[in-house]
Amino acid sequence: MENNIEHLKYPTGRWAKPEIITPDMRQGWINDISMLPERLEAALAGMPEAKFDTPYRPGGWTVRQVVHHLADSHLNAHCRIRLALTEDNPTIKPYLEAQWALLPDNQLPVDGSLDIIRAVHHRWVYLLKTLTESDFQRTYFHPEQGKTFTLEAMTSLYAWHSNHHLAHVKLVMS
Repeated sequence: MENNIEHLKYPTGRWAKPEIITPDMRQGWINDISMLPERLEAALAGMPEAKFDTPYRPGGWTVRQVVHHLADSHLNAHCRIRLALTEDNPTIKPYLEAQWALLPDNQLPVDGSLDIIRAVHHRWVYLLKTLTESDFQRTYFHPEQGKTFTLEAMTSLYAWHSNHHLAHVKLVMS
């Protein structure tokens, strides 16, 4: 049972920061981030309205909450990369994502969040494609985790995050 819950929580596995990061790996992550809007829309296509309020696991978020979370999270990620590119190791502002998922606007249809995801990913991917090797080494500090992240590690994390939540949506449709 525990193995099944772990798979439902982390259908693509847990994220781990790679020890060595190559330009090809970064390009793959940028491609994953780039493709999320299209892949997410395809996964949601034809989903019956009732399925949007189905959790991907017992005690987990609904599909609707996952889509709204992706918009919230990736909007924050886009801000974090911009902070890291314009300030020296800025301390970012964490947010209580589980509490954000309970806010009333998370009951709205997902169309608005899909629009946000498309727009944010368009700008985010464009920016990522312009970064130099030294830009990818720029950092921000996450006070909640007590860790400094490079932009290349952050790119890995959000590529994983994109695929992680896409897999949650697909679990509901399987």
